[in-house]
Order: sequence, then C-alpha cells, then structure tokens
Amino acid sequence: MLRPIVMMTALALAATSNAQPATPDQLQRLMAGNARYLSGQSTHLNQDHARRAEVAKGQKPFAMVLSCADSRVPPEILFDQGLGDLFVVRVAGNIADSNALGSLEYGAQVLGARFLMVLGHEYCGAVDAALKGGRAGGNIDSVLDAIAPAAGRAKADPAKTDLLDRAMVENVREVLMAISKRSPALAGMAAKGELKIVGARYDLDSGAVTPVTAGK
Repeated sequence: MLRPIVMMTALALAATSNAQPATPDQLQRLMAGNARYLSGQSTHLNQDHARRAEVAKGQKPFAMVLSCADSRVPPEILFDQGLGDLFVVRVAGNIADSNALGSLEYGAQVLGARFLMVLGHEYCGAVDAALKGGRAGGNIDSVLDAIAPAAGRAKADPAKTDLLDRAMVENVREVLMAISKRSPALAGMAAKGELKIVGARYDLDSGAVTPVTAGK
C-alpha cells in the first residue's frame, strides 16, 4: 500500500521543482471557449479518436475547475473543451472538502495544471438548502455545514435583492478562502506565481461565466 503513495509523493515533488509559472493564457483559453459556447459556435475540439488515443497515454490538463455536481453545469461543455484539457473536480456546492483539495493538489503538483477556477452557479440547490436551514440527514449535512458561513454572510448583507445569488457568490469566496487556509500546497504555489486561482459564476439562463472577486 505504501508504494503508490511514495511514488505519487515523488512525482509531486518533481512536478513542483520544475513548475512553470501561471500565465493569463489559461483563463483566456477558458473564456474563449465560453464565448464560443454562448454564440452557439462550439468547436467540440479534442473529442475525436486521435485525441482519445493521445490522452490514453497520459494527461496534462491546462486548467482545473472546482465546480458543483449540478447536472446543468458541465465545465467541458460550457468552456468548449475536450478530452484531457480540464481536470474537473465536482461536488455539490463546489465545496473544498479534504477530498476535493487532495484532488486539486494532485492536479497541480503531479499533472502540472497551473490554473484553478472555483465555479459557482445560478440557482444552486445546495446553497438554497443551506439558506433555508434545517437538516437533511446523512452526509448531505456535511455539505450544508460547509456552505453555512456563506449563507450567514449573505443573510446579514443589507442588500435586499436576490439572496440566493448573493449566497452563491459568498460561497465561491468561502471556497477561495478555504483553499488558501487549508491547502498549504496550493496556497504556496499561488504565492510563488506557479498557480493562478480565481472565482467565477455561471449563469444558467445565459450560459455566461463571469468573474467573482475574492472579496474581503
């Protein structure tokens, strides 16, 4: 059991020691894909037999996306990307639990991804449930607990418009803070300019992805 862990650790150290800097190119590539998706001109690139054969030998995704598990929010489609382009971690409410963080650390340290987007979305059911309070039972409660701080901040906001959307944005900010506090590996790479971490909001109605600032 120890050998795979030792091998992964060695790979992570090697990847980190040879880390390339993050550049604006990764974000531009994602947003260009979203623009194609919005205009109905998706190219569906990197989805053919040749690409499948290529990535079967290994992967080197150019970006990571931490997004909600919602069936209406598939990152590869809304960014018009293909096989091997994105390292996607999906969990209800796009929360940064230990499994999500471990997956992202693997994507950055071992696979070499230099860009991470935390993607919240309009009409998020997990955020809505956290706003309404109560307990769902089972493991669902751990998701609601993770979103609760963001829901509390949204409720305390004097603004009276669109509580659900404000809570979703606050949750993206909460996740950005959680990454910086709970993942020394990702935070360290970001501090050295080896990883760019951003927040974003996906609009289910329009299909547009827009930035979410980290906030205070």
